[in-house]
Amino acid sequence: MDFIILLKALLLGIVEGLTEFLPVSSTGHLIVVGDLINFYNEGKVFEVAIQLGAILAIVFEYRQRFINVATGITHDKKAQNFVLNLFIAFLPAAVVGLLFIKYIKLYLFNPITVATMLVLGGLVILYAERRTHQVKIHDVDHIGWKDALKVGCAQIISMIPGTSRSGATIIGGLFFGFDRKVAAEFSFFLAVPTMFAATFYDIYKHRDVLNFDQMPMFVVGFVAAFISALIAVRTFVRFVSNHSYEIFAWYRIAFGAFILASWQFGWVSWS
Repeated sequence: MDFIILLKALLLGIVEGLTEFLPVSSTGHLIVVGDLINFYNEGKVFEVAIQLGAILAIVFEYRQRFINVATGITHDKKAQNFVLNLFIAFLPAAVVGLLFIKYIKLYLFNPITVATMLVLGGLVILYAERRTHQVKIHDVDHIGWKDALKVGCAQIISMIPGTSRSGATIIGGLFFGFDRKVAAEFSFFLAVPTMFAATFYDIYKHRDVLNFDQMPMFVVGFVAAFISALIAVRTFVRFVSNHSYEIFAWYRIAFGAFILASWQFGWVSWS
């Protein structure tokens, strides 16, 4: 396989891993970077597949938590509540995704939509951080089913590229009374069923365009996404334990504004 293609796969894998669990929109970054480096793969299967690398980083990082849930699901109420909350939070986006994802990808997966949502999402994060916080939930195990449902509904918004799945769920959690660390961790846990479902659905749907010749590209992207996501998650949890999300808001606004300006003034010919 062409070395340049592998280099592009490496770059996109790193971008996916670094941005998937931060409130900055991994899909948006993949669309923008993919457009800049002229990376095309039929059905967007590559982007979907490398998400699996990122999500496995979460499973690895919180492996003891998932092991405890798996071994205690039949008798431990905390484990049962954890699984129930993830299922409830997963449902809204799953239903909307099955109904509308085809049209969302057709009409909204472009750099200008991404840029617009980056800016709007950044403004929402600034508002969320500057309002008076009323923290009611300090531990993931204290989340109730109604709280999980609210976060699940917030996740629906993230189907618009540039919004950010983690951003929608984390900031939604802040609005609903989660402290910063709990909001981040519940967003990570919710990503597991959400992204596994989306990944395997898209791979199955586009299985006819997969071929063995593309395997090196997928492996390079997958490994890069796994390693970079692991680094990002560990750094992010430490950071949000003592800092606000405002830095991500300003990054979103600056990045989105730059894309819009480059489009408006013709600096970049966005597709």
